[in-house]
Amino acid sequence: MQRTFLRAKLHRVTTTASEVDYEGSCEIDGVLLDAAGIGSFEQIQIYNINNGNRFITYAIRGKDNSGVISVNGAAAHKADVGDLLIIAAYATYDEKELKDYAPRLCYVDENNILVRTDSKIR
Repeated sequence: MQRTFLRAKLHRVTTTASEVDYEGSCEIDGVLLDAAGIGSFEQIQIYNINNGNRFITYAIRGKDNSGVISVNGAAAHKADVGDLLIIAAYATYDEKELKDYAPRLCYVDENNILVRTDSKIR
């Protein structure tokens, strides 16, 4: 049996740009993508803490250490600059893989700079 679990999460990142006239996606600081193990063009789910919007798009790599979190295209209607977001990626695992399962949880400061990673919620 295959089961879907959280693979990676960027917790409480702040939206730095919201650009409707842009090819759709979410530009994310490259350091954050690497820390979470999220690849360019990988599907992500975004949960807007400020307004409750939840939507799916894909990640594109932003400049390392830029702090950029830019919600683009149609998704830009779902997030304003300054909104807090949770960005999640999921994967499907079989029972054998679940024995070693651990998500990559990434936490940032108010400037979207990585401050810690974990594999469990404190």
